Amino acid sequence: MTSHRQTPVPSARPGISMSVKGQPLSMGQGFEALTFRQDRFGGLMDPLVMVDHFVMTEPTFGAHPHAGLSAVSVLFEDSEGLFHNRDSLGNDFTIAPGDLYWLKAGRGAVHDETPLPGARIHALQVFVNLPAARKADAPASLHVPAGQMPVIEGDGYRVRVVLGACNGTEGAVSPALPMTILDIGLTGGGSFTHHVPASQAAWLLAVRGDAEVHTGDTGTLIRQGTALAVHGGNEALPIRIQSVAGAQVAMLQGAPVREPFVHQGPFVMSTLDEIEAVKAAHAAGELGALE
Repeated sequence: MTSHRQTPVPSARPGISMSVKGQPLSMGQGFEALTFRQDRFGGLMDPLVMVDHFVMTEPTFGAHPHAGLSAVSVLFEDSEGLFHNRDSLGNDFTIAPGDLYWLKAGRGAVHDETPLPGARIHALQVFVNLPAARKADAPASLHVPAGQMPVIEGDGYRVRVVLGACNGTEGAVSPALPMTILDIGLTGGGSFTHHVPASQAAWLLAVRGDAEVHTGDTGTLIRQGTALAVHGGNEALPIRIQSVAGAQVAMLQGAPVREPFVHQGPFVMSTLDEIEAVKAAHAAGELGALE
């Protein structure tokens, strides 16, 4: 049985975490990842529970349930081939390089994502917490093709607004809690500034290359495969990202939930009793099935 983790209410005070190196995770012959968990970021990663930065080339997980969270797949543009997505909401289609798929599991859904033969999927898998009052919501989903994502370009930067808004540019809106996801590309010597609204937190990952993250007078280096989290408190926070040699940085931004939760495998609920209840519901077929 997967061990569970009880998480205290994260702090609301502003701050910036240390740079955190992803922990290697390998499954089978076709899945390699660096994984990041919220308990390594001093409470500043909220509303994110975990992020896996992965490459998948073969079927790995099979059909599996989710509940109490949103499971979000962000494919990078250098992915090759297609990702076959199926879930108990009736979705059955392929996700292409650069796309986003957001599954708000709510009270429960069954999901499967599999690379088609010959594919190499380079992506993020993100678990986003839902507040206790939303954990019993009906499941919902959103697919955003890469061609529908706004792109902000300037001297030394190219930014895909995968979801949400950036500096006045509006992208798609999540079916759960509001969130902004940016895929930031910097050339050598390039820099880009994003303004995080008051009371929101941001999490930044160096996908490729090294970058410096500046918040006010503080500058922190994130090397490839490392991440940091930052919360500006009750004031809007400009974040400037720059790179000497060029880099790709993923930024995920949202309002912290600030509630205790239990994370066990594909479930994020408020208590262990709720985890056991949703596992029983899945065993009874109440979370649906793939067609």
